[in-house]
Amino acid sequence: MIRLPQSLKEIDKLKVKEYTEIRDNLVTGDLVFCSGKYWISGVIRYFSGSMFSHVGIIYRDVYLNRVLILEAEIIYGVRLAPLSKYMKDYHGNRKPYKGRMLLAKMRKPISEEEMKKVISYGMDELTRPYDNWEIFRILLRVLFRKGRKERNRSYICSELVSDAFKQVGIKFKANNTYISPDEIAKDINVEFIERIL
Repeated sequence: MIRLPQSLKEIDKLKVKEYTEIRDNLVTGDLVFCSGKYWISGVIRYFSGSMFSHVGIIYRDVYLNRVLILEAEIIYGVRLAPLSKYMKDYHGNRKPYKGRMLLAKMRKPISEEEMKKVISYGMDELTRPYDNWEIFRILLRVLFRKGRKERNRSYICSELVSDAFKQVGIKFKANNTYISPDEIAKDINVEFIERIL
């Protein structure tokens, strides 16, 4: 286990583990935190004040022996994607994800039945669109000190993760205008385990 990094510089100092070394230890409900080096990742971090630009939930399909990420992604909306794609073929460009990736676990044990509720919620939301304007709306809410938005039918990544875990009574503390990947990362129930990119 590693302590929560406090900056991108601290993340950069962490040893990168080979995905093949940790793959078999990943379980459904683990979390993936990303800090991309893409322009949109920088915009997300800037407007949300986050160190991380993305968060997703690990779903391990035992039948197919696949490790997938349940996520809300800018281009695709809510989807399941193989974690291995981030390692070598992100967005089909035959290159790894450009950025940093950390894995985390929930400290509080979650039963198999509860985890089914978390993942089932996310599966029910598959194909919902990404909320492309939410980062802009977050900026406006911060500037004008407005409260949280009304729920709509689209997501940003941290909303999907937060809403999925709410199904079993785990509530990540949001600030008064939005929930960012950092709010989830800083939660007392989240424990970082490895850096894989």
